[in-house]
Amino acid sequence: MQALEMARDRGLDLVEVAPNAIPPVCRLMDYGKYRYEQSRKDRESRKNQTVVELKEVRIRPKIDDHDLETKGRQAARFLDGGDKVKVSVLFRGREMAHPEIGRGLLDQLGELLRPHGSIEQTPKIEGRTMTMILAPLKQKMEKEGNNSRGEAKAQDA
Repeated sequence: MQALEMARDRGLDLVEVAPNAIPPVCRLMDYGKYRYEQSRKDRESRKNQTVVELKEVRIRPKIDDHDLETKGRQAARFLDGGDKVKVSVLFRGREMAHPEIGRGLLDQLGELLRPHGSIEQTPKIEGRTMTMILAPLKQKMEKEGNNSRGEAKAQDA
């Protein structure tokens, strides 16, 4: 009761900070101002964070070398943009009898993309699809600094 009177006299709010403590801990503060400052901090932290998307590149086991290089360049562009890349090999019919072909393709793409990203998840087979996930390199992300995604894409063009 005494704390409530003190808060009213000063024009502040009585806020319970630690309700489970014995005795409970309370604080005199302007609660509206506190909530406003918290929302500002949250907004500021959201402004600095980057959203990493998962892009997908699909290939087939009978893909030609040049087509594989083209898909590799596309994946490299995604990785340089700061996105993760999921590379999927789709098997149909009798192609399921030779999963080693798909694994070889994913290993070949992994080597091709080594300067752009690292393998986050090694190739694994799920049903008729073999997938591998690549993540962008950290030093490339730090080199770009605090560029927003829009600025990074404008530089690519």
